[in-house]
Amino acid sequence: MTRRQKDPLRPLTDDEQTLLTQISRAQSEPASHVARAKIVLAVAAGQSYQAAARSAGRRSGQAVAQLVTRFNHDGVLAIEPRHGGGRSTQYGVCERERILAEVQRSPEREQDGTATWSLSTLRHALRTAEDGLPHVSSFTIWVVLREADWSWQHTRTWCRTGTVTRKRKDGLVDVTDPDTAAKKT
Repeated sequence: MTRRQKDPLRPLTDDEQTLLTQISRAQSEPASHVARAKIVLAVAAGQSYQAAARSAGRRSGQAVAQLVTRFNHDGVLAIEPRHGGGRSTQYGVCERERILAEVQRSPEREQDGTATWSLSTLRHALRTAEDGLPHVSSFTIWVVLREADWSWQHTRTWCRTGTVTRKRKDGLVDVTDPDTAAKKT
């Protein structure tokens, strides 16, 4: 005899049912998303938590109960895994935007002591600015720049990947390569 479910799955809407079915059949989705979608669909079909876990290749009925509770609260967003441990993210969206804004600013020789940005000069500028980030590291700056498609060039400068300035009859034009992401993989 099974235990009573403390927080049973709420009825799925048609959009949720369609989206979960697509995710559960997709081969391009991460395996964790596919497994969670299969679990929610199995529980919605009336299976017990333990049977739903086994149908998706998992073992824990307790984990299914937690997923159902998250799904009742968050909807389809419960399929996305949350932070899995380790240190919490110290620099959020605002801090990342601040780093990118500093990179896009042209350095002043007198104030910044350089004509082009390097990681160490960026770190110094961000740490000493009044609205800056006093504990930011060079590695954090590097990660933010790489995630924003900036790369270190042979000319010892940072520039956006896939964007280049070309000389035309009318003057300088910024040209963007639409296949940048496809070429990186």
